[in-house]
Amino acid sequence: MDDTSLPLPYVGRSLLRREDKRLLTGQGQFLADLVLPKMLHAVLIRSPFAHARIRSVDLTRTAAAPGVVCALSGIDLLQLLPPVPEGQIALPAKWTSVIQHKFLNPQQPLLAHDKVRHVGEAVAVVVAETAAQAQDAAEAVAVEYEELPWVAATQDALMPDAPIVWDEVPDNVLVDTSFGDAGATERAFAAADHIVEMEFDIGRVTGVPIEPRAALGHWDAETGRYTLWAGSGGAVRQKAELAAVLGFPPEMVRVLSFDVGGNFGTRNRLYVESALVLWASRKLGRPVKYTSTRSEVFLSDYQGRDLLTRVALAVRADGRFLGLSADNVSNVGARCASLSPLSKGSALVTGSYDIPAARLRSRGLSIAASP
Repeated sequence: MDDTSLPLPYVGRSLLRREDKRLLTGQGQFLADLVLPKMLHAVLIRSPFAHARIRSVDLTRTAAAPGVVCALSGIDLLQLLPPVPEGQIALPAKWTSVIQHKFLNPQQPLLAHDKVRHVGEAVAVVVAETAAQAQDAAEAVAVEYEELPWVAATQDALMPDAPIVWDEVPDNVLVDTSFGDAGATERAFAAADHIVEMEFDIGRVTGVPIEPRAALGHWDAETGRYTLWAGSGGAVRQKAELAAVLGFPPEMVRVLSFDVGGNFGTRNRLYVESALVLWASRKLGRPVKYTSTRSEVFLSDYQGRDLLTRVALAVRADGRFLGLSADNVSNVGARCASLSPLSKGSALVTGSYDIPAARLRSRGLSIAASP
């Protein structure tokens, strides 16, 4: 009998990978390999501070540097292009009936113009004939900052005197929800012979894809269409988001994603560079490419995990679990791109164990220090 006729034909068998030959023989399609005629190169100037007001951005020397075609600060760009539209991050379906929750997803300019809220936030862009010329000119940008208080640790952002990231949310709490049966859990703890309590800090991580983040934008004046090449985990969604930013119908924007060099969730959301290269291509009449350095990846890629959880377990003398109480706090960054760490931590808090009663509080904090 052929193995493929079995109910689970692939269990316990070695499977041949389909993509190896193409990638190992240099036939992969990565952004680093893509070059268009008359292509320009963009470099972003990023904040070295976690939280600071932008007092001034001087581009005088930069604009006069060899090969520079365009140099803009956040104030310059704000006068030419509106910020990324404010949008509600989708809450997990089972959260929709929660009585108490507050959420803020503020508008995001493509370049910060008033203040920066994390190390690596972009404040200016330089476009030049070559990547080397753009990098040299970017080093001549002079930015004056007024540093503001900041915290990096999740527990510090919960303190009453913690620096506030957004004036609209005075306690930094963007989401505050509760789940489970509080009454049954209280009774379980009252009847317990032992209570075990622990605190876990699941550290922040970046995806670190093999190819650093990159974007190539092209405006076709004949067809009136934008085309973006960018490693992405959601081309259709990004097409709609870019259309909203650029003020064009979605059918006039095309997003192409080939080999992304790894994702791990960090490339599922739109980045400001994607909109910047498209806008710059139309303004300058030439394709514009941005390629981040590995250092920029660590500073500005969307990051994951960073969950602080306090758990108490009510246990009977014979070892049977009676109830669980948990408090999960997630650092969602300066701007919330996703609630996955918080939602997954909430859904999986009891694991695969037989725990008859449980309650959970889940909070998402905005912290000036994290992308």
